[in-house]
Amino acid sequence: MTIKAILWDIGGVLVRTMDRTPRTHLAERLGVTYEQLEEMVFGGEMGAKAQRGEITEAEKWRHAARSLGVPEEGIPGFQQEFFGGDRLDGALVDAIRRLHADYRTGIISNALSDTRRVLVDTWRIVDAFDVIILSAEVGVMKPEPRIYHLALQSLSVEPQEAVFIDDFERNVQGAQNVGLHAIHFRTPQQALEELSVLRNS
Repeated sequence: MTIKAILWDIGGVLVRTMDRTPRTHLAERLGVTYEQLEEMVFGGEMGAKAQRGEITEAEKWRHAARSLGVPEEGIPGFQQEFFGGDRLDGALVDAIRRLHADYRTGIISNALSDTRRVLVDTWRIVDAFDVIILSAEVGVMKPEPRIYHLALQSLSVEPQEAVFIDDFERNVQGAQNVGLHAIHFRTPQQALEELSVLRNS
């Protein structure tokens, strides 16, 4: 069946840690490993609650800061350093804008309560997408089937008419379980090449 829609993840795909140095230095200063720091910010029960919209992004950061011994007044600097090496891939967004001329496009992201504001005001990329499904807004996270179905319904396409691109294998598998085509993102070039094969098959 013809591909009609292409759906993208945000973190690890559209926005990636291009320079690990700021986060590495932050972890060293706080006395934890790089991986432990990421888990304390993104993972655990509080991370899941924030991504389901059960707590705000601000509450999640306060909890992470307390866990790491960062005073509340130090949270803005903590956030700035944590994300200091993260960059929006403008070239990939440009490629999506070109695809948008021929395909319905969308985002499915396990994201926090402030993410839409960042998409609109900071990155200014919402024009590249027909639908943006954020877990904190819909109360369900990848790889749960419902979040994929919400995107499909919003775009009025069948699962086999859509492709989903994500950097986590469990989310790729979740999409495939629903019936979507799915690509495990490793690099922009690899993902776009695999997407080209699907589009032309």
